[in-house]
Amino acid sequence: MARLNKRLKKPVTARLDEVTITKDGETAIIDYIDTTIGGVNLKIGPQLQHMTDREILDCHNEVLRAQQISAESYMHVAVEIPEGLPQVRYFTEGDQWVPRGDVLRCLIHDDKNRQPVIEIDGREFTLEEFGSILVTYAGWGMRVTFVPSDALGKKPDISVRDADTE
Repeated sequence: MARLNKRLKKPVTARLDEVTITKDGETAIIDYIDTTIGGVNLKIGPQLQHMTDREILDCHNEVLRAQQISAESYMHVAVEIPEGLPQVRYFTEGDQWVPRGDVLRCLIHDDKNRQPVIEIDGREFTLEEFGSILVTYAGWGMRVTFVPSDALGKKPDISVRDADTE
């Protein structure tokens, strides 16, 4: 089984003694002393060259606070592309298929080597190709609900329970 790389924690507001700050052109590079926290490349602009580390960190912390406020007020409504319209499109610049909405109705097949094949809109994707589609949502979560192939367009009833106890 493949081993997943350990994900870094999201950046947090910090004190000057918790980070190192370097300047690269118009971008401040903020690295945490705690290597389990991911760093930030903060594009500030030409004024960066005249800013102190304290001013840069204040700007960074302000951005993080604004992001937190935005996240707290965000109400996600998943967009499902209507049946009959394409759910995925080819993104030439990225050389990959991308979802057009937040919901994918798929069929699961297997090839002659028992490898999964995911069918979307009549087009078959290998597991690797399907994974590439999923990566467009890196950082998000997902719920996978299996339904009969003739019920892809219906929202199923969901029972929350331990399936192994009944």
